[in-house]
Amino acid sequence: MAGTISSLLDPSRIALKVQSTQRTAALNEVARLVAAHPAVTNFDGFYRELLARDRLETTCIGHGVALPHARTEHVNSIALVIGRSDTGIHFGDKPDENVRLLFMLGTPKTNPGDYLAVVSALCKLLKAEANRTAFFAAATPEEFIAAVVDAESKLALPAGA
Repeated sequence: MAGTISSLLDPSRIALKVQSTQRTAALNEVARLVAAHPAVTNFDGFYRELLARDRLETTCIGHGVALPHARTEHVNSIALVIGRSDTGIHFGDKPDENVRLLFMLGTPKTNPGDYLAVVSALCKLLKAEANRTAFFAAATPEEFIAAVVDAESKLALPAGA
């Protein structure tokens, strides 16, 4: 598990000031970060599938966090980008369902195991309030990555340590 998420992060693919407050506009704003990702072979195809998946069911997992994702033929390896909003993004049918942190994920259809490993690792990191607080407080993309590395290192400790 150690390094699963941090190894996928790049400061140029972390937007800490998402401006859009509506779901589709925010998804588009964050998705633009993945357009030049070397793993993405067809951005338009990836984005269409991301939106189609998001329309099926909300990707909001609670605590102000969403995991919009697509398992698609339009990426050849895992692509991860982050978006954070200070004001919140309206993500659901209820007025109080606002998301402040997006972990947007594209994974190849041919490798469901990697997809499940990344989603599992994200959920473990995001379960701890202290980690979410650190992710919300990071002032720069580099600080955000450092917070992820710190959170991963705590999860990697052997039992009883």
